[in-house]
Amino acid sequence: MTQRPSDRQSQARNLLNQDLSRLENILQADVLTIFGPILPGLEKIVKESVERIQYHRDRIAVVLDTVGGIVEVVERMVTVIRHHYNEVYFIVPNRAMSAGTVFVMAGDQIFMNYFSCLGPIDPQIEKDGKFVPAMSYLNQYQRFYERAESGQLNTAELILLNNFDAGELYQFEQARLLSQDLLTEWLSKYKFRDWDTHSTTGNPVTDEEKRIRAEEIARILGDYERWRSHGRTISRETLDADPICLKIEKIEDSPSLSLDLDYYFRSLEYYVYMQGNRSGLFVHTRHTNRFIDRPPRTPSGRLR
Repeated sequence: MTQRPSDRQSQARNLLNQDLSRLENILQADVLTIFGPILPGLEKIVKESVERIQYHRDRIAVVLDTVGGIVEVVERMVTVIRHHYNEVYFIVPNRAMSAGTVFVMAGDQIFMNYFSCLGPIDPQIEKDGKFVPAMSYLNQYQRFYERAESGQLNTAELILLNNFDAGELYQFEQARLLSQDLLTEWLSKYKFRDWDTHSTTGNPVTDEEKRIRAEEIARILGDYERWRSHGRTISRETLDADPICLKIEKIEDSPSLSLDLDYYFRSLEYYVYMQGNRSGLFVHTRHTNRFIDRPPRTPSGRLR
């Protein structure tokens, strides 16, 4: 007998829930999965999903796969998660780009495999129907301004310089600073919480030193000229190496986690595909199975 689509979807959902349950047992944590762009409305679903989890553990593991989105939504999700949990893991099986990179910096530990990647944190803005990096506008404006100051600006460049909107430029700059401020705050408060002594000298690490180190990492990840592209992937090895030197946990160091995470992620992709969801935005816990179909745009159209 041929299975009906509803039967196949039910089986896929049951398999997905079983795979999630195995992950929770391995991690000794509640698991919250966010699959898709970080768009308005997601923060409310995350709040409802976390509140529906019965018998909260002290730890939550956020399985995250995202191309990025709106950093203000990230800020509200961190507020929710940190209200309910003392310890937060972020697990990146594939990618956590842009606003997703800012999000994972609110974790006590970050887990990645050799294929996983984060991305630059420069904000994206909508311009003429397309999303472009705000830093490209800020950098180009600065270049034109410096050429004008030195008397080297040609007529074509002068026309372009006059077309820059001062209000937009200010908004872009504030968006850049917000991403860096949030990353700095969360890194120093959570990721560096147990960083007590310097490995080279054995001297105690002060709160000020944690903040300075977090600011340095935020500047590097927000440096558009370093990465050349907003979509540039930043690997685990790059994050771990100088000058970032950010400790990343290796998923493959736990064979059971690596295997079961692979099973879960494949089930997740298949389940999302079966639903035919246009936005591809899906939230999963052991008590929640939610899609967001048509997330609204923000008035500014600004994405991270």
